[in-house]
Amino acid sequence: MLSGSRLPPGKKAISFAKTLGGAKEASVLGSRIVTAAANAALANGMLGHAPTRPTIRIRLADAPGLRVVAAALPWRNASVPSGTALLRAVALGYDVCCRLTQSLNALQFRAAGHSTHSFGPTFGAAAAAGALAKLDERGVRHLLSYAAQQASGVSCWMRDEEHIEKAFDFGGMPARNGVAAAAMVAHGFTGVEGRFFGRAATSSSPTGTRRTRRSSRATSGSATRS
Repeated sequence: MLSGSRLPPGKKAISFAKTLGGAKEASVLGSRIVTAAANAALANGMLGHAPTRPTIRIRLADAPGLRVVAAALPWRNASVPSGTALLRAVALGYDVCCRLTQSLNALQFRAAGHSTHSFGPTFGAAAAAGALAKLDERGVRHLLSYAAQQASGVSCWMRDEEHIEKAFDFGGMPARNGVAAAAMVAHGFTGVEGRFFGRAATSSSPTGTRRTRRSSRATSGSATRS
């Protein structure tokens, strides 16, 4: 992230963050800016992707790290008492991101024109931020619903010659949306509790194809992990 602050996408993210104002909740790395948590997540996510050095798992067509970390950092600044809590939240974010992306059948999903690099990471970022916000079980259900409403992205980023939109799509947008979802629910926003079940569930892809078999991968074995 620090190296990204000296590259064009990072410079744009920092200069944009300066215009946003907001409560002084979190730092934008590589600068002296302290701004609202969601704003910092947006900027830090773009900083993280600016150097284009993520490790991408081919099967997932995704790299969860920079979005999840960018979403966790604002909460670390504000209220997290230990590094252990931060690491656990990041691990959770990785797990949720990879499971969600895999449940979409990542390669087919991307071939249909959607961006796997922003769908799964939105849920991963939300999970990390939600853990640090100490949401209860009902709050987590609402959190996932708000993440689903914000999950978006199309693969036209491959035509971005200046790498700025790509840095937003890959890093800034998922991190910001995840933090925003956690902050809203922590503030008392309520929502749909069964977002992954019933009609119009998240396990129905935007291509119109049901992912019934693969959707089980989003939860398989998760109960055995702490």
